[in-house]
Amino acid sequence: MPTGPILCVDDEPNNLALFRQILGEDYRLVFARDGDQALRAAEKHAPSLVLLDVEMPGMDGYEVAWALKARAATEHIPIIFVTALDREVDERTGFACGGVDYITKPVSPFILRARVNTHLSLVRTSALSKSYEDAIQMLSVAGHYNDSDTGAHIWRMAAYARVLAEALGWEADRARLLEQAAPMHDTGKIGIPDAILKKPGKLNPREWDVMQRHTLIGYEILSRSKAPLFELAADVALNHHERWDGTGYPHGLAGDRIPESARIVAIADVFDALASRRPYKEAWPVDVVVAKIIESRGTHFDPAMTDAFVACLPKILEVKAYWDRQEVDAADGLHPSQEEA
Repeated sequence: MPTGPILCVDDEPNNLALFRQILGEDYRLVFARDGDQALRAAEKHAPSLVLLDVEMPGMDGYEVAWALKARAATEHIPIIFVTALDREVDERTGFACGGVDYITKPVSPFILRARVNTHLSLVRTSALSKSYEDAIQMLSVAGHYNDSDTGAHIWRMAAYARVLAEALGWEADRARLLEQAAPMHDTGKIGIPDAILKKPGKLNPREWDVMQRHTLIGYEILSRSKAPLFELAADVALNHHERWDGTGYPHGLAGDRIPESARIVAIADVFDALASRRPYKEAWPVDVVVAKIIESRGTHFDPAMTDAFVACLPKILEVKAYWDRQEVDAADGLHPSQEEA
């Protein structure tokens, strides 16, 4: 959520006074009368928004904008240019150096308040989205913290789930939401004792009963939020071990009673588990994995979904190749975004 003030930058005191009159009752404001003051104020106060005049002595507004965007601490701050210059030429230049909006002088109080409110709302939305992404990272890693799965598994599996969802006709936004939710499918494993989670041999019936509870624990954790992302993640966590023929857990659901999201994640999870190397096994050849999934059509997996998975296998393999490269780069000490030499 935006907590910083609005930084108002203008070399004319009357214009700064106007900003105070229009916005002062609703927002916390700080002021600067030239470019150098603006840069110092941005570093000191971490503003949520900058209202920036263009024509100023010394450093003009465009130069200030370039300087703000060049600094890691201030590059994210939205800038609204406030100027009396030629609109078309000025807008083009302003957007090129990182501005998000443009207001002409003389300033209309209604327009100024509306534009400020709009862009602060976008900042709030962006901050909320970042909070969700952070929560996804933490809950996803927590679910596998004591597990033997490699870290890449949850993100690779989630990418497979998105490809399959799109192949099944899901809209892009909904498929993307599933990709975000899928890594949290094993969140409940944080409630399973290490002696069971890390046991090298086969679990006995009592231990297996405890292990199955990770679906219920994950649901209990994730369902505390009513945000669509976490509601979807809760359904996946609860149901991703259900089987099409009703022999899965925790509730023995069968067929279409299993949420479609969980059916998608079930295939993606099994494909990645079998096709990837683990401390206790080597990776299976892809053709063997695909044959195993086809063999499970109508028992473990939804038949129509199995067919869709096979049909979109080329895209699945593109995703696998990408993540295989990331793991090689990580092993070589390269950042995932670095190009190969």
